Amino acid sequence: MIKMKAKKWILSKNFCGQPTEENLSLVEFEIPEQLKENEVLLQAVYLSVDPYMKVWKKKEGQTMIGEQLSEVIESRNPIFPKGTMVLSHAGWITNYKSKGDDLNFIRFDLGKTPISYTLGVLGMTGATAYFGLKKCSPKQGEVFLVSCAAGAVGSIVGQLAKLKGLKVIGLVGSDEKVKFCKEIGFDQVFNYNSCNINEEIKLVVPDGVDVYFDNAGGTFYSSIIENNMKNNGRVLVCGSIQTYCCEDPSKYEKDNLSVIDFRSSDYSNDWPKAYNEMNKLIQGGKLTVKEKYDSDIKI
Repeated sequence: MIKMKAKKWILSKNFCGQPTEENLSLVEFEIPEQLKENEVLLQAVYLSVDPYMKVWKKKEGQTMIGEQLSEVIESRNPIFPKGTMVLSHAGWITNYKSKGDDLNFIRFDLGKTPISYTLGVLGMTGATAYFGLKKCSPKQGEVFLVSCAAGAVGSIVGQLAKLKGLKVIGLVGSDEKVKFCKEIGFDQVFNYNSCNINEEIKLVVPDGVDVYFDNAGGTFYSSIIENNMKNNGRVLVCGSIQTYCCEDPSKYEKDNLSVIDFRSSDYSNDWPKAYNEMNKLIQGGKLTVKEKYDSDIKI
């Protein structure tokens, strides 16, 4: 039986603090090329790298989790002929076999939009921004504050909020990110490493923030709520990149404040509709996307 060589990243040591080379190992393995009935052989085209991977439950020795865009390179499945592009959660692996039950078609028309966007703005992170904003019930003229504003979720949700007529303030960690957020239309952007963000926010919106879209968690979450939120404001808890630790709710008391837990997967049936809408904004020049990938990394 002919076997093809493939590679995968495995979790060699659970994450603690910042990821290092000790956490992941690249290993080679073999896959029998002969396919059984209804099987397909896939090859990775793009792999996603997302913050949630660091805290996801996993065992050492397992393939590193993650979504990937793959191409069917051999097929005995009529639903997925050779050349079909699919999405899956196969993880960080170059090649794998499937019977199709774990594969998803791209369920909307990309047009001229790069196919890599299906792992970003037209994927999970874009859905998080779109439906997270919707969950906040934004109203024109309100003040919208977002942390990690230059990130995959933050940069998109800030632009969508601007398109709905909100005043958008972003919090970022470098002057380069300040520049980027201003270029895509944010009203104000603050580098939390070079200023007192609570004081700066009070200067530009002395009456307080209506909606805080929290991607950072930790001290950002408690500090913003204590110092900058309006009564009857809304806080959407989207992520907690700073710590990913549970906080004591009693520390963040504020009169009539609505704190909203959110998971974009709750709206998965509506994702294609959202992607079509955002794709029109992209192609119309109203939604800017910045991709970051390293083509020099070979696996």
